[in-house]
Order: sequence, then C-alpha cells, then structure tokens
Amino acid sequence: MIRFFKKKRYPEFWSTHIEKVQNSQKYANFEDIRFVALDTETTGFDYENDRILCIGAVAIKNNKILVSDSFEIYIKQAIFNKETVKIHGIRKDGNEIKLSEEEAIIKFIDYLDDAVIVAHHTAFDVTMINQALNRLNVGPLESKQLDTNYIHKKIAKTDTYKKIFSLEELCEIYNVKMHDRHTALGDALITAYLFLKQTAKYKKNNALNLFDLINTNYHLPK
Repeated sequence: MIRFFKKKRYPEFWSTHIEKVQNSQKYANFEDIRFVALDTETTGFDYENDRILCIGAVAIKNNKILVSDSFEIYIKQAIFNKETVKIHGIRKDGNEIKLSEEEAIIKFIDYLDDAVIVAHHTAFDVTMINQALNRLNVGPLESKQLDTNYIHKKIAKTDTYKKIFSLEELCEIYNVKMHDRHTALGDALITAYLFLKQTAKYKKNNALNLFDLINTNYHLPK
C-alpha cells in the first residue's frame, strides 16, 4: 500500500516567517544584521500555565538603536495573577489597548521579520512566545538568538560560566543606566544598550561574528 504524506500547510504569517529566516543572507557581515532586542512581561514563570501580558522590542543595526523601529503590544489577560502586578504594573482592567494573544503574536512575528533576537535570559522570553505559537499550531521561532548573559561570559576573563547574572548586575558592569525597568519596552531598550556595550568590548580583541556569540550548547526547555 502506498501512503502519500501531505506537507503541513501553515498560516500565511508563519510561512512568511520561515521563508524569510531561511532565505536571509545577512549573517556574513555583522553590521548588516538587524537585531531585535526583546523583552516580555508575563503573569509568572510557568511555561505551561502562565501567559504573556506585553511584548516590547527595539531594533539594532550597524551599532545603532533604531528607536523609530520599535514594538510594544499588550495582550488581553485570560489569566490574571495579582501578585505579579507589583512587578510589571499591568492590570487586568488597565487603560492599555489590548489585543488577543493570536493578534499580538502575529503582529510581533511580522515585526520581527528575519532579525536576530537579543534578550537577557533569552530562553524565557523565547519559550513564552513559542508556547503562544504552539497554541496557534505553529512554531517554534526560526530566528537565531543571542543572550546577553552568555555574551558576558564570552567576554569575562574569570570563570563565570556557572553564574547567572541579573540584568541589574550586567548593567552595573557595563555602565548602562536603567530606565523604565520592568516594562517590556523599557527592558528591551536597556538590553539593546547593554548589547551594544558588550559587542563594542568584545570586538576590541575579537572579530565580531554572529555564530561566535550564539550559545550552541543551550537548549530551550520543552
């Protein structure tokens, strides 16, 4: 008996994402890469049960933060955790314009395009987004990803591979001022400044190469 397997058909937004990332030829020249510094605010830290409240992002290219190329979106709260409001300040009945999770994720994927993601403890933000994509029956993200915590470990002269640095600690080390902490866009901007400080320091002794800065030994939690 001959069986015919049909290739899975994805929604247009996801097919476009895959095609753009796979066809991107921008990784040879570091200055030509569009990076997107990313942060999410969530109801908690449980990948299965918690949800994204807000996604903030800002683009970086040719050693410049492109404030005009930024992204911020709030998501309707199907799940609410009053304890985390103390951290991010996002209330269930707040005045922010909120979209459904599906609408917000599609808009973010369109904004992301073929960019390389930069975040602090990237695994958390990317996994939360991947969980949302999974609920849309697509995913995970195809984008390449950099983590400021790992980049610091590539730069540091001492053996720091067992230490997990907080964003505050790295900002102190690299002399980055912290504004709008614990807002998604605010933390994305802080991460962008930190990334520029790190890459400037790294290239004093090394050629900037995207693949040297990717932690290939780290696997996202399932």
